[in-house]
Amino acid sequence: MSEPAPSNPSIPRPLRPLPNLIFASRWLQLPLYLGLIAAQAVYVVHFLVELWHLIEAAFGSQTALQALITSIGYKTATPIVTLNETVIMLVVLALIDVVMISNLLIMVIVGGYETFVSRMDLEGHRDQPEWLSHVNASVLKVKLATAIIGISSIHLLKTFINADNYSDRVLIAQTAIHITFLLSALAIAYTDKVMSAIAAEKH
Repeated sequence: MSEPAPSNPSIPRPLRPLPNLIFASRWLQLPLYLGLIAAQAVYVVHFLVELWHLIEAAFGSQTALQALITSIGYKTATPIVTLNETVIMLVVLALIDVVMISNLLIMVIVGGYETFVSRMDLEGHRDQPEWLSHVNASVLKVKLATAIIGISSIHLLKTFINADNYSDRVLIAQTAIHITFLLSALAIAYTDKVMSAIAAEKH
């Protein structure tokens, strides 16, 4: 009597209906990532508008200058009629803030989709992000925490430059929040290091 042919391990078994439904539910996250792409488009428009106002103000446009001053929340006892260094610095920091938030969005969109929804098959693509080749949930959390610290640093610097328009309570609160972000990122990175060491010992 002949023995049954061994099954080919390279061919995945079809999932049962319930596990297949549960696994397919990951696609419910797709609208969320598409929504983040739309949010990033809004940030791009905001960036271009602020940049255009800055260029117009540099050429003497009072309307653009007042729009910038209102946007950054800069107040002074002396009316501002020309673009000064403080206004330029605050506007540039605001633009950098938009760029860093956009970078954070890209990490969440690309890394989250790759980790939790479906493979993007970017291996070998010349524009594949370096960090995406070894991304997982832990790595993504550390990178997101680092990005949030950078964004918080920009906000804190903007607040310190414009400190005359903030109360001491606000300054202390923003500093405490930034320190909390920093400590949280260190805790996440340390936890990831410990978990990686435990996983390496098991292998």
